[in-house]
Amino acid sequence: MWWLVIAFISTSLLSGCAKNQIHSTAHHSAISLNNGDLETYGLAFITPSTVTGQEEDKQTLAFIFAEVINEKRPDIKIVSLPQTLSAINKAGFTDNYKAMYVDYADTGIFRQDILKEVGKVTEVRYLAQLKLSNFSQNSSGRFSALGLRLVQTKEANIRMFVQIWDSVDGSIVWEGTEEVTYAWDSSSAEPVTFRIIVEQTAQNLISLLP
Repeated sequence: MWWLVIAFISTSLLSGCAKNQIHSTAHHSAISLNNGDLETYGLAFITPSTVTGQEEDKQTLAFIFAEVINEKRPDIKIVSLPQTLSAINKAGFTDNYKAMYVDYADTGIFRQDILKEVGKVTEVRYLAQLKLSNFSQNSSGRFSALGLRLVQTKEANIRMFVQIWDSVDGSIVWEGTEEVTYAWDSSSAEPVTFRIIVEQTAQNLISLLP
């Protein structure tokens, strides 16, 4: 009888936990980026910045954002991060590109002369730089009976900052920031993955682009 009771309770709980819980706060500033600019001049991704411990996620971060833009805004010419890096390497511009990031770490500024060269080799005007400020995952028990944990809340939090630079004059033309908390209740061991929450963040931020 106890097993029948547990099965009934767990089924009831799980059936009521199908809806994901997403909390998002997004802010942006369209400094000088106008409607039609991205469609006209294109957008290339340059190397993202991340918090310590997430360095290996930079490529994945840029890949997901490029993928979502291609899906949501197919009218914009997108140069992915691998394409940008390949163009820079082929042009023999690697040392200057690295120096630009060394300066950026101290000043928060990308040198205009180097941005212009990146724009030339990628054949677009605008350059997108992603910053991953935080990513965390955790889980906690929501219901247990007779020592069995039947439901767990899986949660992930991400904080992102995006800047779009004009490679012609070195100015920041658009920026946006977002923090997303994504949670679901589940009886499985599957976590809220990095890809799931980055896709959600990308969709929210990209919807704000002019």
